[in-house]
Amino acid sequence: MRIVYIHQYYCNPGMTGGIRSYEQARRLVARGHTVDVITTDITPGKRGFGWKTTVDDGVRVHWYSIPYSNHMSYARRLRAFGEFMVLAAAKAARLRADLVFATSTPLTVAVPGVIAARLRRVPFVFEVRDLWPEVPIQMGALRNPLARRLACGLANFAYRNATEVIALSPGMAAGVTARRPETRTTMIPNAADLDLFQGVRAEDVRRFRDEHRWLADRPLIVYTGALGAVNGVEYLVRAARRMRELDPGLQVLIVGHGREWESTKNLAAAHGLLDTTVHMWSQVPKSDLPVILAAATMSSSLVRPIRALWDNSANKFFDAFAASRPIAINYGGWQADVLRESGAGLVLDPDDADEAGKLLAGHLRDEDWLRRAGEAAHRLAVERYSRDLLFEQFEQVLTRASGVRVGAA
Repeated sequence: MRIVYIHQYYCNPGMTGGIRSYEQARRLVARGHTVDVITTDITPGKRGFGWKTTVDDGVRVHWYSIPYSNHMSYARRLRAFGEFMVLAAAKAARLRADLVFATSTPLTVAVPGVIAARLRRVPFVFEVRDLWPEVPIQMGALRNPLARRLACGLANFAYRNATEVIALSPGMAAGVTARRPETRTTMIPNAADLDLFQGVRAEDVRRFRDEHRWLADRPLIVYTGALGAVNGVEYLVRAARRMRELDPGLQVLIVGHGREWESTKNLAAAHGLLDTTVHMWSQVPKSDLPVILAAATMSSSLVRPIRALWDNSANKFFDAFAASRPIAINYGGWQADVLRESGAGLVLDPDDADEAGKLLAGHLRDEDWLRRAGEAAHRLAVERYSRDLLFEQFEQVLTRASGVRVGAA
């Protein structure tokens, strides 16, 4: 099967960001499929003209330089979305395909997917990574009534034209079904990359801790990922203030980037925590995360207290499982249910960072609890969320969709 795979923000393990598309695409190639990924190069300050093609483990990746950052204004981000939408539509339409697959965000990637599928008279499969426009509406980022109607219309357009939809969480699947019950929707969450995270050696962990004198043998909770408006990572800084009062040896490491990096750093400094209890590093490639998580006592995943954000499918949630580490989250929903049922982590009060710090301090030195939670995380990674297991479901959806006869546009 020849697959055109549209993902505006594709990453491989040498880059910073989630690697779901890379892992799925390379497995498709290993199964004998041909995959062309259409994406952007968002290197800061880089602006190019024309497509560049590389090969990642047999996957042909077509790049066009369109700078993007969540430091940008909403207007500039919308411009980047629109630019890629036009360029990707033209590129996808020129590639031979038996199926066109597009994965959000942004929601605008559905447009080139639908156009290319219609021109090629092949099925279109759409993957929903975030439930838009519900999330920006609840966050207050999409206030204009006309803009809301246009966004809702775009979501309806994507779901109506998809032969099938893949959603990354139960809440996302429910949101798609509410808008378009006729479209077959399958829930396939993010995954645990066991091969990537289980290969860390004990000496690598010891070297990591020895190289950072502030860490040594102290308990460590880490946050790895974006520091954007959605995440509210200052919550962890406030929790760390209470943690230090109860146990001065506990350490926090925040690794990432985003428009709230400086405000989070300033808050840590204002509380006298920066470089003593709270340590902040810039973003690192995905390939560097395994040793960081292996050296950690616990990981974390954070969002602001907004109900729509509970339906996320955070990469860091599954990375913790792959590394056999407990994870603490400050939101409800399906991931909270997984932790409560399995014992693989903690669900923190989303509105009370002080209480969260107390709860974390009570568990970061509890060796018995840490052992049991780590074992539970490992079981989830192997039995429920392994990349290989979930890929089987993904390929089944594409194979099923590819058998649907599509008429002329």
